Amino acid sequence: MARLDRYILRQCFGVMIFVTAALSAAIWLAQSLRLIDLIVNRGLSADVFLYLAVLILPRFLNIVLPIGAFIAVLFTFNRLITESELVVMRSAGLSHVALAKPVLMLAGIAFLILMSLSVYFLPASNRAFKDLQFEIRNRFVSSLIQEGTFTTISDKITIYVRSRDDRGEVTGLLISDSRNPQRQVTIVAERGAFVDSPTGARIIMVNGNRQQFDTETRKLSLLTFDSYTLDLETLQDAPVVRFREAQERFLGELFFPPADADGSLRQGFIAEGHQRILVPLSAFSFSLIPLACLLPGELNRRGQLKRVLLAIALAFLFELVDLGVNNVASRAASAVSLMYMTTLLPLALGFGILLRGGIRLGSRRPMLAIRPAN
Repeated sequence: MARLDRYILRQCFGVMIFVTAALSAAIWLAQSLRLIDLIVNRGLSADVFLYLAVLILPRFLNIVLPIGAFIAVLFTFNRLITESELVVMRSAGLSHVALAKPVLMLAGIAFLILMSLSVYFLPASNRAFKDLQFEIRNRFVSSLIQEGTFTTISDKITIYVRSRDDRGEVTGLLISDSRNPQRQVTIVAERGAFVDSPTGARIIMVNGNRQQFDTETRKLSLLTFDSYTLDLETLQDAPVVRFREAQERFLGELFFPPADADGSLRQGFIAEGHQRILVPLSAFSFSLIPLACLLPGELNRRGQLKRVLLAIALAFLFELVDLGVNNVASRAASAVSLMYMTTLLPLALGFGILLRGGIRLGSRRPMLAIRPAN
């Protein structure tokens, strides 16, 4: 690798890492705040919170890294133009394709990172996050109950406690169970305590009553108790095996969906698989957009504001069209080819503009005049 290529690559790579880290940190912090509720109000440990926060990082990197490559190339080459370094490079005989070589290396690095995310880390992290979220919602019921709030355990079960201490003892307990619409049950107790057993969490209630209303006979049955034990695991109406969404499946599972999947589900899986391949390729498209806007034509040391704004507008348009096509492809198989066209078109056009010298947006006066020595 030539020294000039290493210089440009080092500049672009540093900016890409900084921008990617800054954007990922901002998005990660905003999304992590939504998980703090699990600690403050639902009693989960800080270790579980940190583990969940780490699991959501790959999905942000998958979105932010191509944008980081775009900003890095745009910033670096605009600075090279402003400081006249690019003028010297072009005067030394470097073509647009030669100047694009370190950018393609940068896109290749981003491609490898994104491909590793698409193939393994992204589905693995999404699967672990959903599994733990499912576990919290369907097994650790006692951790979800908040004092002074009607906590919905499932669609038809609600638990209310007036107060709760660190040992799990509660006062003012109310449980509403409408899983059987014909026989709705309401349990009221003065005190209770959450305990763990080999079969799962239980709540032991003291001094209360169990009311059951039969909607057919219009009769209310009342059972008064001194002590009553309710297995919280029996409150779960979720399936034993959780269905895995497209974001949790690896490429082989996406391109070869289950045989019992319906047409729309199969198409959604296949579209997700193609998108996993195209996201790494988008790093090349995002990297060539600023080059195609900044390199061709005359260079102006006072700035390239029009070209910078054009590159930003094209990148925004590219991302907007890509989102729209992906949405259509998840429902129609014929739109899958449009996904590849949308992703690869900026790459092909960028190479074409660099090879032809591009469209001149500025003045046609000579860039640099070299007079022969007398």
